Amino acid sequence: MEKKWDGKTKGSLWGYRFFIFLIQTIGVRVSYFFCIWVSGYFVLFARKQRNGLIQFYQKGFGFSKWKSMRYAASTFYEFGKIIIDRIALRTPRKKIYTHSFDNEIALKNIHQDGKGGFLISGHVGNWENAGSLIGERITSKINVLMLDAEVEKIKKYIDNSVENVKYNLIPLKDDLSHLILIHKALKNNELIALHADRTSPNQKTFTLNFLNQPTQFPAGPFIMAFKFKVPVTFVFAIKEGLHFSLNATDPIIGEVNVHTPEEMAQLYVQRLEEMVKKAPKQWFNFYNYFD
Repeated sequence: MEKKWDGKTKGSLWGYRFFIFLIQTIGVRVSYFFCIWVSGYFVLFARKQRNGLIQFYQKGFGFSKWKSMRYAASTFYEFGKIIIDRIALRTPRKKIYTHSFDNEIALKNIHQDGKGGFLISGHVGNWENAGSLIGERITSKINVLMLDAEVEKIKKYIDNSVENVKYNLIPLKDDLSHLILIHKALKNNELIALHADRTSPNQKTFTLNFLNQPTQFPAGPFIMAFKFKVPVTFVFAIKEGLHFSLNATDPIIGEVNVHTPEEMAQLYVQRLEEMVKKAPKQWFNFYNYFD
């Protein structure tokens, strides 16, 4: 079973074409209906991803194998809807969605302080789909730090078919050139958004307790955020029907509120666990998460 994430999102160009057509011509809810069949395919044939989810629910929540299988099937379906939302929010169909934002003032204060900051999230719910709302309400200067390992044909097709994303992408690279871009963005009072719940091979990690399991988390995001000494907040967005419920923690700063990067990581993991318990079927890490 896979124990590490390869940085790539699964899916075919044909599938994206099909759902973009459905969204633009028929609507979001009908597109959700077709997700039932797509999720059924993954339940039957995506063995590694299915078994990874089953293991997560068995070990993390103590569910029986049968209940874990049902949750895995629901998670595949919820993930399909999230991908549809990701596309729909870049079309005129975005008007059907609503949102709320708990502790929005935390992000406004970061922006007003003029030093930039880090928004750290994870693959529970979908912060990316609601990130454009932050741009509309707080600042349009958002940079998303991510592995640039998506299938290029799919990215190009989506960008040519719907509106462009509302944020700038900073690709993570082995030569650490992304640190220069991050430093420049922070100097310009911009926000840096990233996920911190997936590890990759040969990466420095912290082993922390998550859902009563010793779990590896990437150390890099927390070491970086700690050393830049700018505000850090943990931001998540849980989907409830056609509504996004965003929330942010009060900001923390390295060497001011926390003494080490690992202490910052521990606070993040506590928040991540709260979000997973709130929306267990919106956990989108499809591999053997627990060592």
